[in-house]
Amino acid sequence: MSRYRLPSIVLGLMLLTEPVLAQSPPAPAAPVRLPDVALPPALDRVLRDYERAWRAGDAAALASLFAEDGFVLQSNRPPVRGRAAIRAAYEGQGGGPLKLRALAFAAEDTSGYIIGAYGYGNSSGDTGKFTLTLRRAPGGPWLIVSDMDNANAPPRQR
Repeated sequence: MSRYRLPSIVLGLMLLTEPVLAQSPPAPAAPVRLPDVALPPALDRVLRDYERAWRAGDAAALASLFAEDGFVLQSNRPPVRGRAAIRAAYEGQGGGPLKLRALAFAAEDTSGYIIGAYGYGNSSGDTGKFTLTLRRAPGGPWLIVSDMDNANAPPRQR
């Protein structure tokens, strides 16, 4: 009789837990649009220059916004490092009505960051989000050390 007890217990536990495991996960909550924050002019210049260069499809202008050893970390692509590689990575990209907005920032003497969201055209929603890590020589212009972005939509299945 005892050799049938363990299989009976396991079967009983499986029958009890199956309804719990079979339940659908709750639907995700509606996205909440985080408010914009106002940037100091020197940081805001970085975003506006980026938008202008992107809209113009100007890979050289985009690359010039980066530190010589800067990184671009785009969704579903390998990392790119250095102005020449950044320029090559941006060739053929851009030309769209990119809009950048800041969600948070911090800046000290020679380092800072901007966390933000981006969209295109007159769309009221965000297409994705980004982080810019910034560096400058004392009193110099802010340069992008790393630009990491990713889309809000899940990646397409291959």
